Amino acid sequence: MTEIIRKKLSDSPAARWTALLIVSFTMMFGYFFTDVMAPLEPLLTASAADGGLGWSSDEYGFFSGAYGFFNVFLLLLFFGGIILDKFGIRFTGLMSTVLMFAGALIKWYAVGHSFEGTVTLPLGIGTYHTQVLLACLGFAIYGVGCEIAGITVSKVIVKWFTGHELALAMGLQVALARIGTAAALSFSLPFAKMMGGVSASVGLGAAMLCIGMVSFIVYNVMDRKEDKSGELAQAEPEEGFKFSDLKILVTNRGFWYIAVLCLMFYAGVFPFLKFATKLMIFKYGVAENLAGLIPAMLPFGTIFLTPVFGGIYDKFGKGATLMIIGSVLLTIVHVVFALPMTSWVLAIVVMIVLGIAFGLVPSAMWPSVPKIIPMKLLGTAYALIFYIQNIGLSLVPIMIGKVNEANTGVDGVIDYTSSMVIFACFGVISVVISLLLKAEDRKKGYGLESANLTESK
Repeated sequence: MTEIIRKKLSDSPAARWTALLIVSFTMMFGYFFTDVMAPLEPLLTASAADGGLGWSSDEYGFFSGAYGFFNVFLLLLFFGGIILDKFGIRFTGLMSTVLMFAGALIKWYAVGHSFEGTVTLPLGIGTYHTQVLLACLGFAIYGVGCEIAGITVSKVIVKWFTGHELALAMGLQVALARIGTAAALSFSLPFAKMMGGVSASVGLGAAMLCIGMVSFIVYNVMDRKEDKSGELAQAEPEEGFKFSDLKILVTNRGFWYIAVLCLMFYAGVFPFLKFATKLMIFKYGVAENLAGLIPAMLPFGTIFLTPVFGGIYDKFGKGATLMIIGSVLLTIVHVVFALPMTSWVLAIVVMIVLGIAFGLVPSAMWPSVPKIIPMKLLGTAYALIFYIQNIGLSLVPIMIGKVNEANTGVDGVIDYTSSMVIFACFGVISVVISLLLKAEDRKKGYGLESANLTESK
């Protein structure tokens, strides 16, 4: 009887797609908040007399990198993976969503109030306004919660979809998350102007995170019922984390290839989006109110393409090949952005190509991890990958912010050639790593080129 009930939950399409939808709402609201400030750079860097906050390009870059400060330098994301494997999905998911909401409230308070003075950080990092540093604190706390929520949701999907539509499920989750990114890039700046300032858009994002936290609580109820009906709690001790198991990760070359590919590929996408709105204004002459719509095409494109490519991976395989193609497209995109061509039509076309690349690589990369790493270490594996990814998400925006500051003319216009060349280099490295991953798959037989569906037709 227990086995029958378990099948109704774990093997029921309605149950697993409902579980996916619930946790996807949490991540969708999270992705909205992650990028809610990206289109607001013109307001953030405008003078107080013009209704802005008076941040410099360096300060904006430092703030954008703050997302991963605690994850990278305090290893909190790594420990989050251990907590996930040790204490389970429900506890870790609730903890992460609370951190997201708390960090959002701090950030909202920071941008909504005036603060006097500046603070000089040690090691020559720089001198920043107090408001900037408080906003960084909130964003860093939020970043811890968001990244831990991300690995938790990844393990949720593997739990419910292994042997089923795993890549499609991950693709759909990413697609829903990209709706949040697209909404932030499209509507954050107009909403802020309509409602009177930066704090309005940030406050809207914080309210969404509160809803996302409630969504995960609803999932926890469903997850508990699924565990009890299938008697899965008996299997949990086998999946507990042991430090000795880290050897499986650190000695697995395929795992490191995916981790470095994740670092390089995402370093060429997410930090780019932080600066893309202003790029469209300064280089391509797009009106300020419309500039955010062109970068928003990227997440809108992945909303449709990521599930499509995930479905292809499920049915036909070719995961490593999809990653190679996506990395090549990423490289081409940033090379074109670095060229002295200023047509806004070209910018739109290139952004569409970037959207295709951004659909290809994640749809193949994330479902490939369970083929390389056993379930009992999956949380720690995703945490390590996300940790390495956060190195790029933290340091690349800071670097690009300083490069842009150095390439700002006396008229305030930024020359983006140098920063686009840097992004193109990330693409080249991604191509090399994805080729090495495909070679490793042929050698070790991970099955990255094989289909995910194991059910009979």
